Amino acid sequence: MDPLQELLDRVKPSTEAESLWLKNIFTFISEHLSPVVCSSAPSQTGNHGDLSLFDLSMCAVQAIQQQMCVAHSLPVSYRLLSVSELVSQQHLACVSNLSWSTNQQRAWAREAELAVPGQRALPRVNLLLIGCLREGRDGEYRLTDASGSVMCECLSLSPLWLDRPVFLPHWNYIPHSASGQEEAAGFLELIGSPVLLCPGAEQGLAAAPGRVELSGVVGVREAGRLLRHRVKGQRLSVFGEVGSVCPLLAVAGTTFFCFTLTDESRSLPVLVQDSSRLSWIQRVCVGQSVCVTALRVCALRGWRGNNILCVTKRSELHADYTHTQEHTHSESLLLMSQPAEDECEEAEHEEVELDQSAVRIKQSKVISYQGVVTEVVSEGAGLYVLDGKVGLCVAYQPAANRKLRAGDRVELHHAHFLYRPCPDFPPSMLCTCLRSSLRVTAFSRAGGSPPDNRCPGDRALPRLLLQRNIDVSDYLWTCHLSSQLAHSLVQGVWRQQCVCLLSWRLMETLSRAGGRGRRDIYSEMLDEPHTCPVTQYSVSSAVRRYLGVSELLESLQTDCWSSAPLSSLLPPDGSNLTSSQINGFLSWSCRTLSSEPQGGDAVRQRPLLLVGVLELPSQTSEFKHSMQLRDATGAAACVLTEGSEEEEGAQRAVFNSAWIGCLVGVVQFTMVTERFLQSDFPSYQHLDQDRFITHKHCRVYLQFSLDHLHILSPSVAMETHLRHKGEEPGGDVTARKQTVEEEEETAGSKRKRREEEEADSGNPWHCVSMVIRVEQKEGVSWRNTGAEAEDQEAGLRLCFSAKAAVIGPVVSWRRDPKNEPMTEKESEQKQEKKVVLVFSGVCSRWFPVLQPGCFYRLIAANTQDPSVLIGCGVSGRSGVDLHAESTLQIRRGWRFHTLTRPLLLPTCKQAVPPTVLSVSEVLDCSSELVCFQGVVSERISVNNRTAHSGHTHSGVRLTLCDQAGRSLQVYLDLSHTPYPPGLLPGNTLLLSGFQRRLSRTGSVYCTYLPVSSITVVSLGDTSSAQPPPPAPIMHLGEWALSSKQRCTVGQVKGHVVCFLFLQLQWSCSLCGSVYTQGCSSSQCHSTSSVFQSTAKLVIDDGTGEAHVWFSAALVRALLGLADAQWEGLERALRVRGHIRVFPRGQSQVCDGDADDFLLHFLLCLCSSDVMIRPLSLTCRKRTNQRPEDTGTSQVLTNSGYGRRRPFPVTRWDTSFILLWILRKL
Repeated sequence: MDPLQELLDRVKPSTEAESLWLKNIFTFISEHLSPVVCSSAPSQTGNHGDLSLFDLSMCAVQAIQQQMCVAHSLPVSYRLLSVSELVSQQHLACVSNLSWSTNQQRAWAREAELAVPGQRALPRVNLLLIGCLREGRDGEYRLTDASGSVMCECLSLSPLWLDRPVFLPHWNYIPHSASGQEEAAGFLELIGSPVLLCPGAEQGLAAAPGRVELSGVVGVREAGRLLRHRVKGQRLSVFGEVGSVCPLLAVAGTTFFCFTLTDESRSLPVLVQDSSRLSWIQRVCVGQSVCVTALRVCALRGWRGNNILCVTKRSELHADYTHTQEHTHSESLLLMSQPAEDECEEAEHEEVELDQSAVRIKQSKVISYQGVVTEVVSEGAGLYVLDGKVGLCVAYQPAANRKLRAGDRVELHHAHFLYRPCPDFPPSMLCTCLRSSLRVTAFSRAGGSPPDNRCPGDRALPRLLLQRNIDVSDYLWTCHLSSQLAHSLVQGVWRQQCVCLLSWRLMETLSRAGGRGRRDIYSEMLDEPHTCPVTQYSVSSAVRRYLGVSELLESLQTDCWSSAPLSSLLPPDGSNLTSSQINGFLSWSCRTLSSEPQGGDAVRQRPLLLVGVLELPSQTSEFKHSMQLRDATGAAACVLTEGSEEEEGAQRAVFNSAWIGCLVGVVQFTMVTERFLQSDFPSYQHLDQDRFITHKHCRVYLQFSLDHLHILSPSVAMETHLRHKGEEPGGDVTARKQTVEEEEETAGSKRKRREEEEADSGNPWHCVSMVIRVEQKEGVSWRNTGAEAEDQEAGLRLCFSAKAAVIGPVVSWRRDPKNEPMTEKESEQKQEKKVVLVFSGVCSRWFPVLQPGCFYRLIAANTQDPSVLIGCGVSGRSGVDLHAESTLQIRRGWRFHTLTRPLLLPTCKQAVPPTVLSVSEVLDCSSELVCFQGVVSERISVNNRTAHSGHTHSGVRLTLCDQAGRSLQVYLDLSHTPYPPGLLPGNTLLLSGFQRRLSRTGSVYCTYLPVSSITVVSLGDTSSAQPPPPAPIMHLGEWALSSKQRCTVGQVKGHVVCFLFLQLQWSCSLCGSVYTQGCSSSQCHSTSSVFQSTAKLVIDDGTGEAHVWFSAALVRALLGLADAQWEGLERALRVRGHIRVFPRGQSQVCDGDADDFLLHFLLCLCSSDVMIRPLSLTCRKRTNQRPEDTGTSQVLTNSGYGRRRPFPVTRWDTSFILLWILRKL
């Protein structure tokens, strides 16, 4: 009879749909299953190779019917699917369960989504799978039919299922795209047991392996004695409890794994190397009682010649063997964790010894753990999270065929517990080694999410870990850094492998820790006591925290106004300041934070790290005077300096254009936040009311030296610079030895970046150039210029000009020479020519790197015409001599390359440093235009509220001082120039082209001109508020006769001769009038007042006498009154309003009656012998000044957050003092 008709007659379908379904089943089995079953060897499969097509079809139908949730019907909605169709067509993860009802499936999906929050349950599909289970490569199982095979993962697989036709009733399929794996196909997860399609298969499985009676079986202790004495041809059968299962290893083309058999007192290692027995790794579980037969004793090379039991081809594994009394699973876990406790006690002592170096060495503890994978941190790096709170690192083991998925329930044995190995991961971490075993006890029900692009899926980091064998703490930090850099580095330039390599190099540079030598895999798996790379780990408080540029800027801007109240920006006597003084203090303030945590910084206890590309300022940048650090998230302006080669420890402004385009890691920097506030606060008591703030904004930028950078990937120009300097490209970061794969990845990324750089500069094969030496540079300002191109309109545009000397002729090149050393043809010109380079628009971005006295190669790309670099002269009338230099307009696309070593230049052409004066020399010279350098000691804002340009904070007054302590005030008008960063107390500035002027009182000051230029040449320690150099000590007699402006501020040491004048007054905070019950001025209706004090006395230092005016808090200190006494004076004057006292005045009348007790108290106090005492003062000399003008106080600003400080010389230096010279003795 026809087998198909016989099948139909036997099953008796009730509908046409069931008949069609049976025909499809029969056709599928005949095409896909029967050829595979018939080709099976009889020795392996018994007699199922003789099964007829009808028998296979009937067994399949019966197996399907038995698994259905509804009896007496066929699942016509399900269809059989071949393996090739599953692999090629099923691109989404799915689940199939024939026995489910709709309600059961919904309940299962709800449980799956609750178990793993944020994940969706696997979608259900109506597909059936039938095939043969066969053993594949390296002990894996594969479901095979005539169309192909697919890998299978089983929780518990019986060896009797192998090479038999089976039906899979419940399974998950995970395609490679869903799991992030790189295999050509996905894999099956067998949830339920396969159903055998052979008649009588149940009888074949009835005999359990554990019930087999074996003869000659010995225990672990007896086998250990036999192990010491090898007998040729001897075979052992050993029973015991599985103590550990090592992962599958492939070494030199040989695949193997080891496990140990234990009893109460001893353990024996067993080596499984035979390819037909590698599948045992899925059957051997820790804590299981087994018996292994036909073991031979052999010597394992590489393990110090120790004997080991080796599995042979005749060996059999009998699980759940009941020959001896079994140990409970909990007892075995306790036994495994006992050795680590003693090691932990030893580690505590070692940790105390190493705590002084800020790096502690801890000992890990060996434990077992069961949990659920709740997060896949990085599949490629082998990082996961268990139960939402415990980290898991499997990178120290070889990669498994099946990666863990969120929702998997796992069981770990002999895992190392680490506490806080890396601050970027959970505090509790588990790390596996070559003795650890990781077993999935329940497959995930979640579908998972697409692989995150930030996670390198090619296991680049574990491969580097295998080569270098570094500490687990360093590896974890490298993985975190790699995931962060994958988001923040410039997209399209760096591939994932390059990101991993850069992270690894940066880790090696910062930690200064090399590899610990090659791993001894046999000792790691078999030695007692156990040692491995994670037995010890380091814990450091100095692990750097990586931040993206955008994240850093946002945090600084967010904390700008909330980090400190406005009252903290005022001096200690801020409650006695008038309205104008308060608003003046608040108009500008500065906050600086160091990347290194300070002693009192409890919020941020980790140093910071930035990674980005150094670039010229962009068109949208707020700061045009400085370069910027950019990554994929944003860009931050940077005030840069570098070490000077002429003087050790000195700094200078950045001039080397080779830094442009370098990928760098910044490890030490200062974050600066300048705050600008427009306010109308009437008094100190109103500072908490925001309605008096009319406008506020902030500017954020960075300050650091190039000496604190690590070059991760140099630009082409930087490679040339380092090569000629005698260093390896990339410094100590990229100079390390690379593998072939690393070199290919690095070369690919550099090639792509080189192409982009060359594309920016035009055609790299045709260009002309000339060598110049910059002699003078003007400042950047907004100027009304014409259009640079036809598509542009005339208008305000950023411009600056630089005067330069042309060293040689214009040279044509077939390829961009960049910063290669000068050639002979570039220095053939005998006479230098002067040229004025004009930069406007986008070309003004070259301002930060063009410094006077430096040599540059100016390159005009995509042309062979030398005339483009020849400046145009100024036309004049005949007979008139013109002394103006020619002018060269810099075009878009032209580039400047710094020549740091112009060796071919004759002596006359070498760079002559420009003349830079000190503050003292500016004070004593008579030049009108000066170029000088000094340290900023004070900065205040000078607001111009009448201006209509919108630049309400365009006025700045700087006080610069030198090492001699002499100071000079500089006034800046920034209304027509971009805001220059770095004008902070503590920084050293180079001011070029400033006008030296004399005030009406004879004081010297400097003002900003349109040609003036400001350059930061040295960065001060703005975080520690370093005081400026002390003012010079002056003698009153010599100071009085000085006709020149030698010094305006100085130290005076003398004694008090007499007290001349004292005034105490309550003044209106708005208009300054006397305030009693209200303001005495009829035009002012203010309700707030402040207490003010002024005093004058005579000081004698032996060379002369002087009248000295004191004001504000200095008066209270001068009188020697306590806080309570001073407050009593304020209360006593509240009704009266003011009082004036003249203890030694001639023809002066004191305020008050003769019986006034307050007047008598002040007269006695000022006339007492206590006032006649020596004083040390820091004061300012003033001439032709009226006494009533002395009540104003001037304030110095330091680099702290809104704090104010004067010259910190004496206890009297909290405000400026007006000094009048009387006579010479």
